[in-house]
Amino acid sequence: MTQSPGEPAAEEDGGLPARLGEQRLAEQVARTGMFGTQTSGDTSGYGRLQVRRQPPLSSEPPYGGYFDAVAQALGSALQGAGLGFSDAIERVVVAHGEITFHVRRERLVEVADKLLHDPALRFEICTGVSGVHYPDEAGRELHAVYHMLSITHNRRIRLEVSAPDADPHIPSVTGVYPANNWHERETWDFFGIIFDGHPALTRIEMPDDWLGHPQRKDYPLGGIPVEYRGTKVPPPDERRSYA
Repeated sequence: MTQSPGEPAAEEDGGLPARLGEQRLAEQVARTGMFGTQTSGDTSGYGRLQVRRQPPLSSEPPYGGYFDAVAQALGSALQGAGLGFSDAIERVVVAHGEITFHVRRERLVEVADKLLHDPALRFEICTGVSGVHYPDEAGRELHAVYHMLSITHNRRIRLEVSAPDADPHIPSVTGVYPANNWHERETWDFFGIIFDGHPALTRIEMPDDWLGHPQRKDYPLGGIPVEYRGTKVPPPDERRSYA
C-alpha cells in the first residue's frame, strides 16, 4: 500500500496504521505470560503480561526516504557480482522507521562485503549482532540481526538471517567486520548459533562448562543451580505468591 506525502495513514484491519510499502501477511496474535508460564504462582509479574506480537511483514518499493537508494545500490552491487537481488535477499521489511533486509544465510558474507566496500553504500560499521529465538517458527527458529551504520552517508539499516534449530549454522562476518568477533561469541553463548569461520567461537559470558544457551525461550525459567553458591532458584510456579 502506498501513501502520498501529507496524507493521513490509512487504517488496516485491527486499527493499526499502514506504513509506506508495508503489507501485513497475517492477523495480529496475542499471548499471555512470558517463556511459556501459565500459572498464577509467577511472582515475577510476567504471568499477567499480555504480549502482542507483530506478524511477519513483507514490503514492496517504494520504501521511502533513503531506503530506496540503499536497496537500489545493493541490487546494483550484487548484480555486479553476478547475483540477482532475490538470490541474496529473501524479503525486505519496512516498519517502525527502520528497514531490514532478510538475507539468505549462504549469501551473508557477500552482502556484508558489498555493504562495506561499495562506494554507494559504505556501511563502515557493524555495531553488533543480536540473537533472537522463535521456537514456533518451524525451520527458522534462530535469527541473527546485524545493525549497520554508514558514517559516509549517515544511514542505518539492519540485516537479518535465520537458521533452523536442527542446523544452527550462520557464516561469520568477522572477515569483513572484525569487531563482530565478540558479538558473535556472545550470540553463540546465549542462543547457540554457530558462526562458521569464526576464529575462536567460545563462551564469553557463561562459564565454559555451562550447559545450554540461557536466552533461548525453551531454556528453563528458574530452577537452575546458581553458580558457585550451591543454592537453587525455584521455578516461578513454585515461588511464594503474594495476594
